[in-house]
Amino acid sequence: MRPEDLVRDHTVYACVAGSRAFGLATDGSDTDRRGVFLAPAPLYWRFEKPPTHVEGPAEEQFSWELERFCELALRANPNILECLHSPLVERIDDTGRELLSLRGAFLSRRAHETFVRYAWGQRRKLEADVRQYGAPRWKHAMHLLRLLMSCRDLLRTGTLTVDVGEQREPLLAVKRGEVPWSRCETWMSRLAAEADEAAGRSPLPAEPDHARVEDFLFRTRRASVR
Repeated sequence: MRPEDLVRDHTVYACVAGSRAFGLATDGSDTDRRGVFLAPAPLYWRFEKPPTHVEGPAEEQFSWELERFCELALRANPNILECLHSPLVERIDDTGRELLSLRGAFLSRRAHETFVRYAWGQRRKLEADVRQYGAPRWKHAMHLLRLLMSCRDLLRTGTLTVDVGEQREPLLAVKRGEVPWSRCETWMSRLAAEADEAAGRSPLPAEPDHARVEDFLFRTRRASVR
């Protein structure tokens, strides 16, 4: 079975991610589509296993096989968790609905480490741009701030909210280069400190619910044998 056929025929969940899901889209924004497909179990009985992910077939489209998606979500991968909480769902079946019902099982205080670690990696790249070119890539600076906000609020509330809401205009001002880099640095540092503080008293559990997710994956894979 071709990879594109897995996406076409076996997608259980598909959404719009990126700027449009974040509420940060402008006239020139791309439409990033993300999805989850369930490879039928018999495909694993061959020497050549199904792919863990598929890029395409449409532009700006990327999909993960369900097991890989769950593995990454349990590790609190920021991109995966945001996909799982996108407000813009384009395609879903019963398996996809059960996956969404498990969103809370994936959330844990691990998000503090993964979100902030990713954010600091991006910040070092921005700082390198400033040293080399005199200015950062402002779009990347905007998304770094958004990520830190998301992390802080997740740790504070136990809920992951993807849309930036009233922070849209302040963040778009960063994207337009209207906010000095020094102010962005101060903002980033403050958000990271607030996330650190929130982690110590977060309502989130220390670890995700592996058993609940594994039970879902087992039942779903077994049903796909038919």
